[in-house]
Amino acid sequence: MSDNELKYVNDVFEKNWIAPVGPHISKFEEILSKKHENYSVAALNSGTSAIHLSLILLGVKSGDDVLCSSFTFAATANPIKYIGANPIFIDSEYETWNMCPVLLEKAINEGIAIGKKPKAIILVHLYGMPAKIDEILNISKKFDIPVIEDAAEALGSTYKKKNIGTFGDFGVFSFNGNKIITTSGGGALISKNKKFISQAKYLSTQARDDKPHYEHSKIGYNYRLSNVCAAIGIGQMEVLNSRVEKKRCINKIYKEQLSCIDEIKFL
Repeated sequence: MSDNELKYVNDVFEKNWIAPVGPHISKFEEILSKKHENYSVAALNSGTSAIHLSLILLGVKSGDDVLCSSFTFAATANPIKYIGANPIFIDSEYETWNMCPVLLEKAINEGIAIGKKPKAIILVHLYGMPAKIDEILNISKKFDIPVIEDAAEALGSTYKKKNIGTFGDFGVFSFNGNKIITTSGGGALISKNKKFISQAKYLSTQARDDKPHYEHSKIGYNYRLSNVCAAIGIGQMEVLNSRVEKKRCINKIYKEQLSCIDEIKFL
């Protein structure tokens, strides 16, 4: 944390904007949008919530199959089970440790053969390392299966000069305490589809209808990020680039110190 985070949080308390509504949420979303090709952004309380909402918005139902990486944190797969769908785990390939395109296509063909075409692919970019995006996107287009990028650990990562999280139908970020930036706890869902994000914001605020009284025509969730946490996020985004550079420096040190050991291989 830096002085700016404290300054922004103090501003929240001085103005009494402490609920999951307020100007710092909008500002944080604007900053994230600018970072990611002006995609629409919904600031949420976790990356898990973002995955859950993306599955709902893609129409995944109970009993459907969803393909996801096997080498990941449980939060990638848990939202699949929230819906009652089935996580189909795809093993990793050697070069990036992420989802193997060959095994992905094999799993899709196996599903189609038994009349169960998968409804979505959750592609994880583990440890900030981009997966084999070109190959996986080609497969998703071939079979017309939407892609959710789990970029929880990849904020600030790029592939071919384009930010991770902007390749699939949705991008998911986490701002938990162990991520490259933190909002204490939080996440974000991004998409170039403005209607999807508008619906995500609606569902994440208990699906309250636009009425002068309390009225709810859909099941909603308490998934919105608080204005306090968003204030922290604004300050954290100011140091994102320096955090990425620090990670690269640490990586360089590891390589320099361990490259003499034949048994150790680097990505």
